[in-house]
Amino acid sequence: MPPIPATLDAEALSLIESIERHHNDLSTFQIPRLRACTGPLTTQQAWAAEVREDIEGLARQIEELDVLVDDHRTERARRELRRRAEVFRDSLVNLRKDSRAALLASKHAIDSQSRSRREELLRSPAFRQNSTSSLSEKVTEDILMKANHDVTEALQRTIGLMQKELERSVLSSQLLESSTATIQSASTTHDKLDLILGTSKQLITALEKTDWLDRILIISGLVFFGLVVLFILKQRIIDRGLRIAFFWTRLLPSSGSSTRAVVQKAGEVVTTVSAATTVASAVLVSSIGGQIEPSIDVFESPSFIISTTEPWTTGQHGGSGDAHVEL
Repeated sequence: MPPIPATLDAEALSLIESIERHHNDLSTFQIPRLRACTGPLTTQQAWAAEVREDIEGLARQIEELDVLVDDHRTERARRELRRRAEVFRDSLVNLRKDSRAALLASKHAIDSQSRSRREELLRSPAFRQNSTSSLSEKVTEDILMKANHDVTEALQRTIGLMQKELERSVLSSQLLESSTATIQSASTTHDKLDLILGTSKQLITALEKTDWLDRILIISGLVFFGLVVLFILKQRIIDRGLRIAFFWTRLLPSSGSSTRAVVQKAGEVVTTVSAATTVASAVLVSSIGGQIEPSIDVFESPSFIISTTEPWTTGQHGGSGDAHVEL
C-alpha cells in the first residue's frame, strides 16, 4: 500500500495501521488456510467462524475511519483519508468474496475426501446397490449446507447493518448535545445584550433630559443677561432723559414741590414698568421650562397730566397745583 502522509493525526494513523494488519492477516494467512483445509469438519467450521469475525471487525474499523474523515481540519487530509477508506472498503468486499470461495473450496475438499474414504471402506455389493441413494442424499446434504451458509451470511450482514445504525444514532445524539450547548450559550449572550441595550437606553434618556435642562439654563442665563442690559440702558438713557425733559420745572418759583412730586411719580412709573418687564421675562422663562404658552399683558405708555387750578403769584405760592399721573 502507498505510504501514509504526515498530514493525518495520530488516531487516524494508528487505525490505518490496524486495518492494514488485519487485512494482511486475512489475505495472507487465514483465508489461504481455510481454502486448504480438508478436515475435520469442526476445524473447518472454527476457522470459518474466525475468518467471519475478523472480517466483521475489519468492517467496523473501516467505518470508524470513515467517521474520522470530518474531524480533520485540512481538505487535503480529509481527501486522503476518504480515499483510503474507499480503498479499504473495496478490499473488504474482495475479502468477503475470497472467504466465501475458500469456505466452498474447503467444503468441497472435505466432501470429496469423505466420499473417497467412504468408497474405499465400503466396497461391498450391498453398499454398491445403495450407492445411488447415498449419492442423492449427499447432493441433498450439500444443498442444505449451502442454504444454511447463505442464511448465516444474511444474518451476519443484518447484524453488521444494525451495528452501523447504532453507531450513527450515537453520533447523532452527540451532535444534538453539542447543538443544545451552542444554543444555550447563544441564548445567554442574547440576554446579556438585551440587558446592555436596556441600560444604554436609560443612559441616553437621562442624557437627553440633562441636555434639555442645560438648554433651559442657558436660555435663562441669556434672558437674565438681557434684562440686566435693559436695566442698565434704562438707568443710563430713560431716567437721564426724563430728568433732562423735566429740568424746566425747577425754574418755576411756585410749583417746585409739585414739580418734584411729578418727577418722583414719573420715576416710580418707570420703576413699575421695569418691574413688570422683569416679571414678564420670568414668566417667559418658566413657560420654556414647563412648555406653557406665555401670556403677557400689554402695557400702555404712561401719560402725565399736570394742571394748575390757580394762577401763579410772584414772590409766594398763592395756589396749589394738582398733578395727576395715569398709567
